[in-house]
Amino acid sequence: MSGSSENLGSVDLKRRKFMVTMVASMAGAGFNLVELAMAKTSLEAESKLVRWGLLIDTEKCGVGCNACVSACNTEHNLEDHGRPETDAQWIRKLDLVDEQTSHVHSLPMLCQHCEHPPCVDVCPTGASFRRDDGIVLVDKHTCIGCRYCMIACPYKARSFIHENLTNQRSWSPRGKGVVESCTFCTHRVDTGRIPACVEACHAEGGGAMTFGDMVNPESEISHRLKSEPSRQIREDLKLNTGVRYQNV
Repeated sequence: MSGSSENLGSVDLKRRKFMVTMVASMAGAGFNLVELAMAKTSLEAESKLVRWGLLIDTEKCGVGCNACVSACNTEHNLEDHGRPETDAQWIRKLDLVDEQTSHVHSLPMLCQHCEHPPCVDVCPTGASFRRDDGIVLVDKHTCIGCRYCMIACPYKARSFIHENLTNQRSWSPRGKGVVESCTFCTHRVDTGRIPACVEACHAEGGGAMTFGDMVNPESEISHRLKSEPSRQIREDLKLNTGVRYQNV
């Protein structure tokens, strides 16, 4: 038994020496565990300072108005080949009819930029991902075209590119054999502009769309979300979508 105790003590001593050596080497290399932990916390906090969102008032969205759809197609060169079952479409208009009153709501449907996106959960390569500011994107370089994300999306917001493409936009690279969806026009947002659909809605449509930072208490969308009723589509899924609707 005494021999066993000596062996165990020797092992513990070696472990302690190893840990001391490791900590010393990390300190010598300029690492500080406390600083690293604080930096991580700081980065996590910073990532929550912005969450881009879109509020759509269906009462202002005119039936038959396609300003947002046309603007999106033009901005990203989404060509209409007359095949709705395969043509790429990042935003589409849905007409909802109230069975009791026959009142029609026109509702733009696009990627909902969920906080907990199912498309990201099922992607086997990590091509589907969510930015720190809440925008959900597809990395075309790592997408293998398996289309699991299309099946997982409850909003049918993703398209698969079946054909070779021409006249592509430099800010919106696309390619045959991959999946794509609304990007909230990140090339615009990252330079302080609003998405093309929102711009067109105010210029040519009924001004139904409000885009902005949902967590900034000073933003218009934040004020409206707090003071006016709105809802998520498929709230039961608890995805905490970045797109909200009024008067639905």
